[in-house]
Amino acid sequence: MATRVRKKKIQPDNAQIVLAALENGHTERVSDILGLLHPADIARLLEGLPPEQRHPVWALVDPEVAGEVLLEVSEAVRLDLIQEMDSAELVIAARSLDIDDIADLIPDLSDEIIAAILFALDKQDRQRLDAVLSYPEDTAGGLMNVDTVTVRENITIEVVSRYLRQRGELPEHTNSLFVVDRSDRLLGILSLSRLLTASPAARVSQVTEHDLIKFGALTPDKEVAEAFERYNLITAPVVDENGRLLGRITVDDVVDVIREEADREILNLAGLREEEDLFASVWQSVRNRWTWLALNLVTALIASRVIGVFESSIEKLVALAALMPIVAGIGGNSGNQTITMIVRALALGRLNPENMRKLFAKEIGVALINGLMWGGLLGAIAWLLYHNLPLALVMTAAMALNLLLASVAGVGVPYFRNKFGRDPALGSSVLITAITDSGGFFIFLGLATLFLL
Repeated sequence: MATRVRKKKIQPDNAQIVLAALENGHTERVSDILGLLHPADIARLLEGLPPEQRHPVWALVDPEVAGEVLLEVSEAVRLDLIQEMDSAELVIAARSLDIDDIADLIPDLSDEIIAAILFALDKQDRQRLDAVLSYPEDTAGGLMNVDTVTVRENITIEVVSRYLRQRGELPEHTNSLFVVDRSDRLLGILSLSRLLTASPAARVSQVTEHDLIKFGALTPDKEVAEAFERYNLITAPVVDENGRLLGRITVDDVVDVIREEADREILNLAGLREEEDLFASVWQSVRNRWTWLALNLVTALIASRVIGVFESSIEKLVALAALMPIVAGIGGNSGNQTITMIVRALALGRLNPENMRKLFAKEIGVALINGLMWGGLLGAIAWLLYHNLPLALVMTAAMALNLLLASVAGVGVPYFRNKFGRDPALGSSVLITAITDSGGFFIFLGLATLFLL
């Protein structure tokens, strides 16, 4: 990531101050406030403004920090802001970024702008950018920063220290140097702590750590994030198939991966196709949301037809109409709890065919206990309200059976979607609600027809 300048954090009233100053025509006041804010806080401010207010504020952002702001805002808002910039502004914004950050920005730019940015870079930076862009963005190669500090193992610690002093500033999040041979093959790492405490006369080879975590260029970014979390990494090298050092991944890039994955799962659970600008046009929002709403309509019609099959039963015992939404609603909530656990486990790589059977048995047990406990409570309430013991027993049985159905669907839907290469979170919440609604109505009304009428 680009080096962040420490600035004042945004205060809760800054947005209101900016808007008030803007409405009164005090653009200098707005510029002063923006100059005090961290790029991440400017991004947060812009995301909370509708386009008619966002664009004037964006025009006052310092071009030198505009690139960092573009990386911090959501993708939908980024596209909106880019449309407000001309080629020269975008080139200035890009040149202030590290190579890996430019690579993150390029997919949202036109070919003309990309050509202008490449022309503005020197030969070495163009080669570095090409190296990053040659790998898919969801891999270690697409995530890496090519700005690394390397040393040879046959030199002394004193020589390394002198080299670092001459070099001046180190890349951000540097906690170790990479030890390579003449062919740039990675041999190990020299941590800064070892560098500072070792004897100046010692050779690098004497203090090199050979046991290290490294990633192939095509390692999926999810696996990289899991490794950073598991081993508490700050930075890690990326190598090619011959073991040559290509670059490094830093913790701030991994945090972005984790955040994006979490956002994606939240959207997918709700059936949203992509992240949406809070102030997007009505048509854009409709287009983003209609797919799963259409599916929801189909499932709702199916549920209504299930009820229609038992219309005569409901007419004979009106209490059924009042009680059946409870069975369906509790089943839906239980199923969504199960789905959330399963999707999380799949994301963390904790589920496999070997432990799936045990997990399934465990969820069945949880559903059975919850079904009997809460079904028994609802049965008691039904008996108190209607003084009908058979109805209370049917209520208890229906609740237990629907929670069992919810647990089976809650485990099965995301697991099999993942098994067939689909996103396990996408629309799972919508599907589980449809299953527990239709299933809950059918179970409850079916039992009532068999045993009460």
